[in-house]
Amino acid sequence: MSRASRNHLYALSACEASGDALGAGLIRELLKRDPEARFTGIFGQKMRAAAGSAYEQLYDMEELSVMGIGEVIKSLPRLLRIRKNFKSAVLERNPDVFVGIDGPDFNLSVELFLKKNGIHTVHYVSPSVWAWRSGRIYKIKAATDMVLSILPFEKDFYAKYDAPCTYVGHRLAEEIPMEYPITAARLELNFSENVFKSNMITAVLPGSRIAEITFLTPEFAEASYLLQKSYPGMRFICAATSLAKARLISRLWREHAPSIPLTIWIGKSHAVMAAANAVILSSGTATLEAMLLKKRMVVCYIISKITAMIGKRVLKVDMYSLPNLLAGRRIVPELIQDDCNPVRICEEVKKIYTQENREQMMEFTRIHKELRIASDAKAAEAVLKVIAAG
Repeated sequence: MSRASRNHLYALSACEASGDALGAGLIRELLKRDPEARFTGIFGQKMRAAAGSAYEQLYDMEELSVMGIGEVIKSLPRLLRIRKNFKSAVLERNPDVFVGIDGPDFNLSVELFLKKNGIHTVHYVSPSVWAWRSGRIYKIKAATDMVLSILPFEKDFYAKYDAPCTYVGHRLAEEIPMEYPITAARLELNFSENVFKSNMITAVLPGSRIAEITFLTPEFAEASYLLQKSYPGMRFICAATSLAKARLISRLWREHAPSIPLTIWIGKSHAVMAAANAVILSSGTATLEAMLLKKRMVVCYIISKITAMIGKRVLKVDMYSLPNLLAGRRIVPELIQDDCNPVRICEEVKKIYTQENREQMMEFTRIHKELRIASDAKAAEAVLKVIAAG
């Protein structure tokens, strides 16, 4: 008899907004296959909504949302305390399986502890072992019964080390239609008549983490000044993951571009990107979202100096954004660290408005089809197979 037939308890841990979305999709599919399923762990808002009343939250996801080595060091005592208490709490509840969603620095340690204590473990979203710190593959193999990969090229890397890995695609490829009409997005956002007809709407998305927002919003705001000198009719729109983060973006924008209006929506990233003619955004899952929406973009990233210094020494890739990694070549511009400044941002956005790039659009469509393989269902099936294997 499988463990799932005994108590139907699934422990999950998500550390940031993208993981919350993946976790929500997984929860919904597990409930379809196991109507008695209950959930415990670290959840975001989307995961809580998906679980309904069938969950017990041990910690809120926002308590783990930090970025970069420098930022983690500052929060280390608190994070270590949470992780220690979380390990004990999950073990005490004896779930059928633990699924750590992304957040490898937090979740892999939890997975290793639980697996040693007889709990099945799955890691959802492979750490970027193919890009840096490839030696982590041995810890991943020791800590997990299965890794769920969202990128097609990762499975081959795991095969080299005889480490269990299932490619499940990316749920955003299912969620976002192959074509998302710009008019539908503008209707959803209730644009005024003048703005609705504009072909000069630029979306700015400085990220979902506080550190990303703090680093990038000033650069985006100052770039807006330069862009409006060339395009006086350009409008700027934005999406934030919470009211608190919308307020932070708004405050920083007013400090650096007080005369440039910025309209911010909460929880409407798909519509905001789809409604835009160009997108300036932080490197991360949002770049995949923009690519699936077939939006031309400028990818930006700034991290603390200590994180950047260490990164230069250990990184094995010279591309960072998901569109470029999935294409295996540079198909979207990336402005990293010192290159991420108002002048460079302005230059790249101008190219979007003045130069066609049909080849880029064709590549976006090809990748979209490759990732569209019912990822939520495949992830749920893989988790249940781990449980059934005993």
